[in-house]
Parts: sequence; C-alpha cells; structure tokens
Amino acid sequence: MAKVKGVIVVDTERCKGCEVCIPVCPVNVIAMSPKVNGKGYNYMEQIAEACTGCSNCAVVCPDGVITVYRSK
Repeated sequence: MAKVKGVIVVDTERCKGCEVCIPVCPVNVIAMSPKVNGKGYNYMEQIAEACTGCSNCAVVCPDGVITVYRSK
C-alpha cells in the first residue's frame, strides 16, 4: 500500500495566527512563521515534509485559510 503524503497551503494574508491548528497536527509539521502578513499577524506554515494529509488543521481553522493536498 502506498504511503499518502500531504502538502499544506495557507492563505497567508488571511491567516490571523490564532494557533488553533498547531495542537491538532498529529505529526507536528506546522508552526507559526516568524514572518508577518500584511495585517501584522504571524501566520502558520508547514515546517517539515512528514505531513500525512489528515486535514485536521484545515477542519479546525476558524477562517478556512488552510488547504491540504494529498498524493501517493
């Protein structure tokens, strides 16, 4: 069985840095960026390649700024 990999894409200009997504990641591949968006908020970014594509982060995001893509 092929292993599923995920890629997280964040709309960085709409992310308000609430950090709700970080504790729900089972493989700890997301963190707050030291950079800020146009509104002055730090935003979430994928920091490792180990994403499993579970989409937990996208489901809990209150602003719907996270999209997860899966591939085998």
